[in-house]
Amino acid sequence: MKIDIKVIEKLSALSKLKFSEKETNLISKDLSKMLDFINKLKEVDTAGVEPLIHMNEEINNWREDQLDQMLGQTKALENSPVKDGTYFKIPKVLDKN
Repeated sequence: MKIDIKVIEKLSALSKLKFSEKETNLISKDLSKMLDFINKLKEVDTAGVEPLIHMNEEINNWREDQLDQMLGQTKALENSPVKDGTYFKIPKVLDKN
């Protein structure tokens, strides 16, 4: 696949980004380098190599969840920088319009 101005314009439209002519040229060169690298990988002989499902052969040693001592409300709020009675007080995250 050849990376030309039409491909960059299509990607620009899909991503809702606008690129200057200089940026378009840089992106075109970068994408071409990436595709060249991928095409070089196609030349590697992988005959007899099993596909990997995981990157290593380690097995996860999952443990069952166990209930432990629970923190009381007073203890949980002890290190809170700002609290409001029995609640953590945090900065407003969402504005209601």
